[in-house]
Amino acid sequence: MTDTTALDIPGYKAGTWVLDPSHSEVTFSVRHMMISKVRGTFGMKSATIVAPENPLEATVEASVDVTSVDTKDEGRDQHLRSAEFFDVETYPTMDFRSTGVRVEDGDFLVDGNLTIRGISKPATFSLDFGGFGTDPWGNYKAGATAKTVVNREDFGLTWNAALETGGVLVGKDVTIELDLQLALQA
Repeated sequence: MTDTTALDIPGYKAGTWVLDPSHSEVTFSVRHMMISKVRGTFGMKSATIVAPENPLEATVEASVDVTSVDTKDEGRDQHLRSAEFFDVETYPTMDFRSTGVRVEDGDFLVDGNLTIRGISKPATFSLDFGGFGTDPWGNYKAGATAKTVVNREDFGLTWNAALETGGVLVGKDVTIELDLQLALQA
């Protein structure tokens, strides 16, 4: 753990930061047939970071629109939206609420609870700051990438199919990555 009084992030400003959805994206990848990966995207619904003077006391809340899943295969996307996977009729969002921010071996980690299909489990996102800057319209922006790996079965996403050659169609581990741009609120 880093001494919080010595933490300095160039360009960091305390305040409330909100998602710029047109400059943000959520992607995921999962093993397919145990030989390759399927990648997809979700639309960001919202994200808010409340950042006090000490960055390690920040709080994060984010919501992803699961109904927007896109893997470039409409049949697969419909299956992912069905009750066998995300059950978007009942659970249209994936949500994250932080419980703490820490620095470990020089890396920022955001701990919290991730909720998928109504099931909440602890998750830790590694955070990579892209930086800070002012856009041409005077808005102060922050960029960051957050990444985690979760076991989909922990969230009730257990559908699978056995392969003739051994193994299964869909891997258990899913990498979730958020590329975020946020604007400091006045």
